[in-house]
Amino acid sequence: MIRELPFTLAGLRQAYAEGLSVEAVIEEAFRRLDATGDPGIFIHQARETALAEARSLGNPDSRPLWGIPYVAKDNIDVAGMPTTAACPDFEYFADSDAFVVGRLRQAGAICLGKTNLDQFATGLVGVRTPYPVPLNAVDPEIVPGGSSSGSAVAVSHGVACFSLGTDTAGSGRVPAALNGIVGLKPSLGVLSGSGLVPACRTLDTISIFAMTVADAWAVFETAAGYDQADAYSRQLPVQQMSASQGTVRIAVPDDTSLKTFGDMAQADHFRATIASLRTQGAVVQEIDFQPFYDVASLLYEGAWVAERTAAVGNRLIDAPQTLHPTTRAIIEPGLSLTAVDAFRGLYKLQDLRRICDELLAETDFLCVPTIPTFVSVEEITADPIGPNSGLGTYTNFVNLLDLCGIAVPTGLRQDGRPGSLTVLARCGQDAAAAALAATVEAGPLGATTWARQKPALTTSEIAAGEIAVAVCGAHMSGLPLNKELISHGARFVKSSKTAPEYRFFALAGEPPKRPGLVQVGAGSGGSINVEVWAMPLESFGSFMTGIPAPLCIGTVKLEDGTDVKGFLCEGHAVEGAVEITELSSWRTYLSSVVASVPQPDVSDEKLTAHAS
Repeated sequence: MIRELPFTLAGLRQAYAEGLSVEAVIEEAFRRLDATGDPGIFIHQARETALAEARSLGNPDSRPLWGIPYVAKDNIDVAGMPTTAACPDFEYFADSDAFVVGRLRQAGAICLGKTNLDQFATGLVGVRTPYPVPLNAVDPEIVPGGSSSGSAVAVSHGVACFSLGTDTAGSGRVPAALNGIVGLKPSLGVLSGSGLVPACRTLDTISIFAMTVADAWAVFETAAGYDQADAYSRQLPVQQMSASQGTVRIAVPDDTSLKTFGDMAQADHFRATIASLRTQGAVVQEIDFQPFYDVASLLYEGAWVAERTAAVGNRLIDAPQTLHPTTRAIIEPGLSLTAVDAFRGLYKLQDLRRICDELLAETDFLCVPTIPTFVSVEEITADPIGPNSGLGTYTNFVNLLDLCGIAVPTGLRQDGRPGSLTVLARCGQDAAAAALAATVEAGPLGATTWARQKPALTTSEIAAGEIAVAVCGAHMSGLPLNKELISHGARFVKSSKTAPEYRFFALAGEPPKRPGLVQVGAGSGGSINVEVWAMPLESFGSFMTGIPAPLCIGTVKLEDGTDVKGFLCEGHAVEGAVEITELSSWRTYLSSVVASVPQPDVSDEKLTAHAS
């Protein structure tokens, strides 16, 4: 049924190949919008225009975004639609597409309309608008994030396959984190700013929201291009997104300088995500993050406040009443700044940039929490400025330092809220950043119930002459028996999970403690964390001879449907064992969380060994 169709590139392309009409997809997009009951997502809906474009597309062709529905932030021009920047008095009708919109149109994409934002893209909360405020798609008690609020919410609800936002201080990343989706902030100048209402012209970039890294990257590849008409456009080649070769070197804030404003769930989730990258072979360097915080503070001082003031022109003097009160309070101080203030800010930035460059000299990427903590609507109502500033802790410095970045969902935190990591890299390294982000993306697809599809093991992951082996216990990286894998020539491939059809036990016996993984069938078990290793075929036989009963090597089904060899347990051996299925992780059990898990009744007739 079309109502269950995931609006992802893969989902839509398959549906079109099977005969679904684009018109039906556009109608479904607006049905989904109506079903949200949220009048704040869009400022302008283009139902009839979108349906007319759908009818005019003809038969499926080779264009990369043929029939793909998207939305645009309402500070980006779309021909024939109004542009307001969330200021009704500013409204004008665009007679031509923004450069990026034109490229998407040529690629076959269909714009559903213009979405809400913090006025003149000034804010990270998404509530600084004279129109109805969009509701966070995941939790309406949390702010939707800004300034690209409507753009992120529309994607999270599955109304649009992707959306265009903008990013100056984090507006393309913060809403992604708050709504459980991907936010790609390109290197400055790769996406043209022609047809974009500026906030800080020297720092602005159009950004992309999508459900997955792969979808965001596909849209980015289509939208990118040099624009002679844009003085800030750069001729930076768009490289293919592929896994990094060799050791990946990552910098992260050290424990002393990591800021989460007391949100321990956020700190723990971030550390767990970095631990996952370590498991994949990354070398992690902890650094003092204070210089980056110092850069971030510059964005709302001196030169860049004055640049925001310049962006609204004479409105502050001639029609200040047309501005949102908070927007006005932020940019009005720019009227009293001088050129001397601006140059002082530029000098300070240059000094700090040198320090930050030195801190990152031996690394490839900088990884940070996308946001330090969550902000409620109630909190921002009580204090319109402070919580907004907090949301920019890990985003405000990025454009000032000319970095590219991508915010990626990393699964749910312990309290059920979406986790998010931002991978940052030097200008022009967009492909490498996206590839690293893809290795940790996890969790729900926004606010939908759609399953996240992970690619099966590829030939590049498991080479000829190798066999994939899944391990779930003491053979995992850093644990006592991992040396047995390494001594047999095995190499780490990736972290994964089983299909949700296994029960997991901590077996009785002497150290080293061993887990028991027992297959019980779909719907009767859970998904268990595993590591996939590639072992030379000539070593596999000797490795098997060292596996003691009641463990054995059988076939383990991964969550992506791939079958690999792996450790399983004979069913009789779980008598007297502690069931830890709910923990889903051997590492979590070893951290003694298992103390709160009740002893199991293992008499369940469904419990059968699977050691084929």
